[in-house]
Amino acid sequence: MRGVSAPSPVELEQPETDDLTLLDKPWVTIVWNDPVNLMSYVVLVFQKVFGYSREKATKLMLEVHHDGKSAVAHGTREKVEIDVARLHAYGLWATMEKDHG
Repeated sequence: MRGVSAPSPVELEQPETDDLTLLDKPWVTIVWNDPVNLMSYVVLVFQKVFGYSREKATKLMLEVHHDGKSAVAHGTREKVEIDVARLHAYGLWATMEKDHG
């Protein structure tokens, strides 16, 4: 195969790692304090929705109570959307946002 030269290497543009990091960042489920739900009820909801132990559910509920909010779960956007919908079904005030680390 004389006369056939090897293809010259092609330079590929490398993606910016910051852009990839932003795309890969998980989402977070935030539960906000409200004047309606009892603390014991919030603990039970966290146990039922997320399968948390009573101890972990209580810790998160106390964060909500004392700090006004708590990041109660992380995951993909789709998972967190489902978490928020389930928490709304139990009457809790929940939102989602990108996890900023």
